[in-house]
Amino acid sequence: METKPPLPPFTLETAAQKVRLAEDAWNSRDPDRVVQVYTEDTRWRNRAEFPVGRAQVREFLARKWVRELDYRLIKELWAHSGNRIAVRFAYEWRDDAGQWFRSYGNENWEFNEQGFMQRRFASINDLPIKAEERKFFWPLGRRPDDHPGLSDLGL
Repeated sequence: METKPPLPPFTLETAAQKVRLAEDAWNSRDPDRVVQVYTEDTRWRNRAEFPVGRAQVREFLARKWVRELDYRLIKELWAHSGNRIAVRFAYEWRDDAGQWFRSYGNENWEFNEQGFMQRRFASINDLPIKAEERKFFWPLGRRPDDHPGLSDLGL
């Protein structure tokens, strides 16, 4: 049976590793890559959308990254216990009119024994920002290891 390490129950180290792996996948902006860490019957709440299963999640992500341009994300571990992880995050993006946003949120994740995420609950708020207020400037893709995290940036 396929697994997605690190596996639960999570330690501080393995939970932080799981968070960074998720951040890296989402920063790829590749729906096909991202959905591979979720169970086939994964259940989500993302704002007012409730996708169920990998196919619906993939469609959701494809729509997201057509609308949210120049997307750059930072996730930070908030808490963990057993097979659950709580994360806070912020990401910056612009719309097709050039308006920049910083989206802040929290996620609660639940994993199965094989390390696949089976439930994801996200609450997100979008804040319009000016281009000069941006803080995430790395080239599109994975955030460099030496780039500050959310706490370092005061977010």
